[in-house]
Amino acid sequence: MSTIVDTDYNFPGQKSVYKGKVREVYNINDELLVMIATDRLSAFDVVMPKGIPFKGQILNQIATQMMKATEDLVPNWLIATPDPNVAVGHLCEPFKVEMVIRGYQSGHAAREYKAGKRMLCGVPMPDGMKENDKFPEPIITPSTKADNGEHDEDISREEILAKGIVSEEDYLVLEDYTRKLFQRGTEIAADRGLILVDTKYEFGKTKDGKIVLIDEIHTPDSSRYFYAEGYEERQQKCEAQKQLSKEFVRQWLISNGFQGKEGQQIPDMTNEYINSVSDRYIELFENITGTTFEKADVSDIQSRIEANVLEYLKTA
Repeated sequence: MSTIVDTDYNFPGQKSVYKGKVREVYNINDELLVMIATDRLSAFDVVMPKGIPFKGQILNQIATQMMKATEDLVPNWLIATPDPNVAVGHLCEPFKVEMVIRGYQSGHAAREYKAGKRMLCGVPMPDGMKENDKFPEPIITPSTKADNGEHDEDISREEILAKGIVSEEDYLVLEDYTRKLFQRGTEIAADRGLILVDTKYEFGKTKDGKIVLIDEIHTPDSSRYFYAEGYEERQQKCEAQKQLSKEFVRQWLISNGFQGKEGQQIPDMTNEYINSVSDRYIELFENITGTTFEKADVSDIQSRIEANVLEYLKTA
């Protein structure tokens, strides 16, 4: 099945291109950003060799839907979505931290907890917790925004301020926005029978100095979800939670001897496995949005995206 794993466009007014782990961002006249969500799959900060069908469309459509569902709380960068894989928004200067917020002790937090740590990014985690238990209050555990191929690193609020990565005035806004978005995301998830376990948000500043939400929000790449039904019973029996997130890919990689460490080989992903990952992403889309996923025409994705972006830029 056709996927998009790389782009090489030359749009009118194009100044530069930034290629992230999954998204490719085209700067148009230092005014607009055209963000293309590819089908690349990244885990442990490593991009896998094969794309996942429809993944870019799924991420883009969840993120744009969630931005619209939260824009009354927190301003965001988005202007338009001219193609299923494309978002267009205001050029912003990104903050060099990712705002990670955790409602439950899962994933990275659980791995640190198991290793005996009771502080994460300068925030205490209570004793006596089991994996996937709910924290008394959601905790904010920021990470540095690493360049491609580098690993994001945990960092505390104190370090961020001491190093001048973000000013205190701005950081207070980032924390406030993070808590508001997580609360809204939790409510949206609950309406769909899901638990928003943890997530990350990225923010930037517009040319006029306004702090806005950028990139993605509440997608399976940036968030972890559990099914609410049966959560308590599974916790009581110390069973694994049924979850909708990229964690199932991480667990598959770990079981095949890969954690992104030096010298480790990425295991071969068969077409059958790749299609199963695609199916999981579609399942997540439908659960999160409460709508049926409509597959876009992927017979020639590159040309489709180019035509739709060029058409949009004529009127922008």
